[in-house]
Amino acid sequence: MIRRRTATTVLLAAPLIAAGVQPTAQAHHQYHQRPETYVVSTTPGDTPEGIEVTRDGTIYVTSVGTGAVYRGTVRAPRLKPFLPAGSDGRTTATGIHVDRWGRVLVAGASTSKLYMYDARGHLLAIRPAAEGSFLNDFTFTEDAVYVTDSAHNQIWRAALTKDGLGRLRPWLTRDKIQPTPYFLNGIVTDGHRLLVGEQGQDVTYSINLRTKAVTTLEISGANGILSGDGYLLEGHRLYAVYNAGGGKYVTRLALLNRDWTKAQVLADSMPGATNATPTTIARDGHRLLWVNSQLDAKPGTPPYTVTVVPGLN
Repeated sequence: MIRRRTATTVLLAAPLIAAGVQPTAQAHHQYHQRPETYVVSTTPGDTPEGIEVTRDGTIYVTSVGTGAVYRGTVRAPRLKPFLPAGSDGRTTATGIHVDRWGRVLVAGASTSKLYMYDARGHLLAIRPAAEGSFLNDFTFTEDAVYVTDSAHNQIWRAALTKDGLGRLRPWLTRDKIQPTPYFLNGIVTDGHRLLVGEQGQDVTYSINLRTKAVTTLEISGANGILSGDGYLLEGHRLYAVYNAGGGKYVTRLALLNRDWTKAQVLADSMPGATNATPTTIARDGHRLLWVNSQLDAKPGTPPYTVTVVPGLN
């Protein structure tokens, strides 16, 4: 999600890779034929930010600049408008995910709302948080959605069932988190714990969903640094889109231990292109895709794109 420097999904896990089975030669050929670059928008100021890729290959990308949402397929190089800029009062958008009932949820960033749509783009629900909230990213458990608020540095929760979306309520406030967060951002879950990225101090919190106990991951490798603008969790493998400094964004791969108290950094991708500012990540088969938000040169220069993460699968 959008990154700010202060003082600076389980759902997407690929079945073949998570099970440790290598894709077939036919599958590799299939993905090789897919575009390396996707054009999200050519509208000046759109500034794409969040991404979701579903199991059927549908790709969604949000605009933090205008609140628009774009949709396409991983088999074609261009996305099309799905939700217009400013629709339903949404003038900015960050996180986007599709729940297990096929509904599209969108974090409204500084509009301080969480939106729910059906697959045709019809509005199903709007759930406001406190005024001044910046709803950034979110993740699903079996019965709820958990949302990071980068303005108040707390986590919101809403019940989530086949019948709809409950009210957003504060679940874990800033004063309950140590070290005190300055900018909460990426978030993922295994249904028992949350992993939440804190970009002001470059740490990752592990939070017990039952007790709300918060610990900070102990990191080996990469100078002890692991935090995420966007996260992707596949079993005990955690991918984090990380700003390595000087505008060099990378995707960092770490291996979590059994109880999520420690993580070993295994590899970094090649950096994103100059001023590309990759933010969030999703998997398409054996490929990783990230959004080139151009936040380092905001509002950037169209076309705005999604590309394959270089040098890391």
